[in-house]
Formats: sequence, C-alpha cells, structure tokens
Amino acid sequence: MQNKVKIIQGAAIDSMTKMIAEEEEPFDMIFIDADKPNNPNYLKLSLPLAKSGTVLYTDNVIRNGELCNGESSDEKVIGVRKFIEDLGELENVESTALQTVGIKGYDGFTISIVK
Repeated sequence: MQNKVKIIQGAAIDSMTKMIAEEEEPFDMIFIDADKPNNPNYLKLSLPLAKSGTVLYTDNVIRNGELCNGESSDEKVIGVRKFIEDLGELENVESTALQTVGIKGYDGFTISIVK
C-alpha cells in the first residue's frame, strides 16, 4: 500500500511555492489556518494547487466582529479583511462565511469551492 500522507515542514508560503514549482497534483481540500496577516498570500498560493471542486476552508475569519471596524490596526484583522476582499473578487470560486459562537467568543470560517 502506498503512503497517503506526506509531511512537509517549514513556512507555509515557502512550502506552497515549492509545491507549485514542483507541479504537485491538485488537492481536494486546502485548509488555511495559519498566521492571519498572510491569509491573502495563502489564498493566492492555494489556487494553483486546486482544481475544479477543491474545497478551501479558512478558519478564524470573524475576529470577534473586528472585520467591520475600519479603524482597526490589528494585523490579523487587516490580513483577514484583505483575504475576504480577495476571495470576493475571484470569479472561479464560490464562497460563504459562517459565524460561530462558543467558549472562544465570536469567530467563524469560510468555505469556498473552486469552479
């Protein structure tokens, strides 16, 4: 039986860039849950690693409602806001955001499908 899991260690941007350069086969699902200021970069790098039907799941995108605060200087909020804006501009991706409420407060995630 072939190995089904390949563990890659390193900075996500570097690892994703290397996978693109090595023409890795597209993924069925891509989970984005790293440093929030780089979410726009992770989105950009996810697309060459995706195919029609790939699910993009991005966690922690509500930030206790701070995305609506245009005055926020929090780098995490700014990164997630840019990610949401970029996601909304993609014509080949359908997306929705869902808010969650729990012990950690208000947060949420996006689910996107590559057309």
